[in-house]
Amino acid sequence: MPHSSSHLRIASVNVNGIRAAVRKGMSAWLDTADVDVLTLQEVRAEASDLAAALPGWHVVNDEALAKGRAGVAIAAREPLDIWRVELGDDELDSEGRWVEADISVGGETVTVVSAYVFTGEDGTPKQDAKYAFLDAMEQRMPQLGDLAVITGDLNVGHRTLDIRNWKGNVTKAGFLPRERAYFDRFTGPAGAEVTGVDGSSGAGLGWVDVGRTWAGEVDGPYTWWSNRGKAFDTDTGWRIDYHLATPTLAARVVDYRVVRAPSWDTRWSDHAPVVADYALPAG
Repeated sequence: MPHSSSHLRIASVNVNGIRAAVRKGMSAWLDTADVDVLTLQEVRAEASDLAAALPGWHVVNDEALAKGRAGVAIAAREPLDIWRVELGDDELDSEGRWVEADISVGGETVTVVSAYVFTGEDGTPKQDAKYAFLDAMEQRMPQLGDLAVITGDLNVGHRTLDIRNWKGNVTKAGFLPRERAYFDRFTGPAGAEVTGVDGSSGAGLGWVDVGRTWAGEVDGPYTWWSNRGKAFDTDTGWRIDYHLATPTLAARVVDYRVVRAPSWDTRWSDHAPVVADYALPAG
């Protein structure tokens, strides 16, 4: 049941450990945010911890096999009857980085994904794992249906607008041309041949970057700030947390915002929640 008869509010946040986030004030934010669906990344906990952190919510999650690592979840006000962990081979599926749920709203079904892409490190096996994940994601996206949204920490700044200090990061994971080229294809015209920023070419998938579409051609708004230096205070951030929506669902967006904490010491994660309201059902 959405918070109003015509809107579905979806919030996504990398919590940097659900127990720590609750300890630092996440619950107080959630009490006033009026969210219908909450997607979480970097949960770093078990289902029992999620249940304790989100009393009254219905939660599905994918835990990493390595304890205390990664982990994604989707929480909703109503039961989530149909959910999947469906991203390529079993090795990818065991990483605690992708979970899907089908949510019924007024006779329509929306597929919501919580995704946590690897951080990566150029020239290492960590980067190979990141590319394998992005490959699997590119294969999965066309199968998700007409009303779908991939939310989460996708660990890539697509464009120069997405990173304050982009010039200093062109050779680093998170802003490598090959990584950014995936997003060129994700958001390129459906079926058209898209040339990526790295010179590669492939078919556009036609998905919409809700945050960029809503904000326009401006710096940010950023969603993550390094803990080093005064990155948060000077807004030297990265926009790496997304709502990527199918065109049909993107056309329903009526509001979008990044909930940046008022000050460094009031944050409960190093990422800010990304919140969008979708007009559902139609009309």
